Amino acid sequence: MESIKNKKILIVDDDIQIRNMIEEFLFKEGFYRIYKASNCVEAITFCRNKNPDIAILDVMLPDGDGFQLLSSIRKFSDIPVLFLSAKGEDEDRLLGLLLGADDYIVKPFLPKELILRLTAILKRVYTTITPKRLPNFQIRGCVIDLESAIVVRDEKEVTLTAKEHGLLLKLYENKGCIVTTDALCQAVWGDDYYSYENTLMVHIRRIREKIELNPSKPKSLITVRGLGYKLLVEGE
Repeated sequence: MESIKNKKILIVDDDIQIRNMIEEFLFKEGFYRIYKASNCVEAITFCRNKNPDIAILDVMLPDGDGFQLLSSIRKFSDIPVLFLSAKGEDEDRLLGLLLGADDYIVKPFLPKELILRLTAILKRVYTTITPKRLPNFQIRGCVIDLESAIVVRDEKEVTLTAKEHGLLLKLYENKGCIVTTDALCQAVWGDDYYSYENTLMVHIRRIREKIELNPSKPKSLITVRGLGYKLLVEGE
């Protein structure tokens, strides 16, 4: 399996000092395939032509913002994204996660924290081992194919993100039973799962939008208040 240290990393920030500083941190940790962009146009061009394995995006850019940039990238790529921004308000962080970002770090940041979070994302996305075929199962009105990471409803396919896939797999493995919030966070974010409860709620909402007939009144992915969630599977 290819080492995560060989993955292509794109840094998008209009501040050349920050770009160079992050590049230096990454070099010291053994990451050498590092590329940089200073605005949205450069970032989009690079993503289309070079297919980076992960992107570190600043929110404030001269020709747009990181949220718009992520939305544009998501039209043709599902690469993992880590936001790095001076905007630390909850609304901005949640917006980034709702758009499909994998993590959000507020400036100023500790270099070691950036490396740990980046490495955790790369390990989750690129070193997952699946020793056997993943399940295909039905819930109310749709089929969930975890092997292909898709949801099929009314003959239309919707793709699951890596985190949505991980959460659904954990819930399916414990179908019909309560899976605690901590257990779900640990399954997707690993041992460094603390403080991810709000992020989990965002991803649960996104899953419901894909699998439930009425996401506001879920029938298959149930909240067990104060404990966690339960997945109800047809025929079980």
